[in-house]
Amino acid sequence: MLNRLREDIDCVFARDPAARNRFEVFTTYPGLHALWLHRLAHWLWGLKMRWLARAVAYLSRFLTGIEIHPGARIGRRFFIDHGLGVVIGETAEIGDDCTLYHGVTLGGTTWEKGKRHPTLENDVVVGAGAKILGPITMGQGARVGSNSVVVKDVPAGATVVGIPGRIVVADAERRRETAARIGFAAYGLRGDLPDPVSRSLDTVLDHIEAIEERMAKITAALQELGVTPGTDDAAAAHARRDDTQD
Repeated sequence: MLNRLREDIDCVFARDPAARNRFEVFTTYPGLHALWLHRLAHWLWGLKMRWLARAVAYLSRFLTGIEIHPGARIGRRFFIDHGLGVVIGETAEIGDDCTLYHGVTLGGTTWEKGKRHPTLENDVVVGAGAKILGPITMGQGARVGSNSVVVKDVPAGATVVGIPGRIVVADAERRRETAARIGFAAYGLRGDLPDPVSRSLDTVLDHIEAIEERMAKITAALQELGVTPGTDDAAAAHARRDDTQD
């Protein structure tokens, strides 16, 4: 039990640079208090003491401003930073090493019973104000930008931003590869930020990639004709084409 409490406190130091000492974290971090009270409520929920479990959850919400249904399943080293306004529904499942910031909702989209809340696999981070709705799955290591609304599954390692949420990591990785290939390295280039300069640079990189793809197709077509681009054969083939047109 003490080892588990120590683990909870240690994960705060790993993710919050404002944490100064264990006593401060133990006594003044509502995210930890909500987690500890949830464990008690969840234990009571498992014993079919449903009213008492809800009473403990209600007390936790009153004390911390964080609402976690007793039926929710939460893994180890879970951290709620700041915490005010966080809501976690009954059938939500949260893996190990996950982090939620204030105003996050893990909510449902139906009144039907059964699985209706999200599943967060290990090492998921959800930014402030984000809403993850429905029985969807956030893959391991996924990231959700602040104030995003996510209603579809997110693959492992992806970053989601916007309303509705869209995946941006794949585009960002592809653009970084293109930039590296042409020797371009803009300081602070980030494909997942709503910055107009960054968007313009992304457009340029996308255009360069499209040109490279077309050039590759043209080169392949010339090679099928027995012509090697950039040689005298290519120039002769071009001249023959001009003569034929004349």
